[in-house]
Amino acid sequence: MELIGTVAFAVSGALVAIEKKLDYYGIVFLAIITAVGGGIIRDVIINLPLPAAFENPVYVIISIASAVAVIAFYKWITKLQTVIMLCDAVGLAAFTAIGARTALDNDVYTVFVVLTLAMLTGVGGGILRDVFVKEIPFVFRKEVYAIASLAGALVFWAANIYLGVNLCMYICFGTTLVIRLISVKFNWHLAKVNTGAKDNDR
Repeated sequence: MELIGTVAFAVSGALVAIEKKLDYYGIVFLAIITAVGGGIIRDVIINLPLPAAFENPVYVIISIASAVAVIAFYKWITKLQTVIMLCDAVGLAAFTAIGARTALDNDVYTVFVVLTLAMLTGVGGGILRDVFVKEIPFVFRKEVYAIASLAGALVFWAANIYLGVNLCMYICFGTTLVIRLISVKFNWHLAKVNTGAKDNDR
């Protein structure tokens, strides 16, 4: 799950960086922060001595490799919007499950903490990505995204009462992924306050 999520989010970050016309360093940096940023926020909150992304650099290396691949095959990758969307959904589901599992690994079982760590791990990197390129984070503007993460984490917490943690991770992964894909399929969005102004979301 960590490998899948890392690649998916690194690709997402690199594509946004290219769209914003950043240089090669900017592309690689945005790929890394998108892939590992959520995990770093999570690890700082739970007061780990060293965030997992720093303790084990393999995920940063994978992010760099993913960014290089995006640079090399950008014109081909941009034609696969459906594949990119699917990868992003898989990444969200994977990191949500990992975040929920991390709460239990640190002997925290309260529903609020499990949901918070799961969501931060799932959407934190994307929020940092958008902030760095001076965009209102995508998760705050449209789509059923963070809600899919929260739903998956809630199912994880409930299932953990009766099932083993590994099975709960798969259930969390599947729930998050299905909700995200269905929302894309049927173009579901959360409601906004109608101010009468034109919506300029891209």
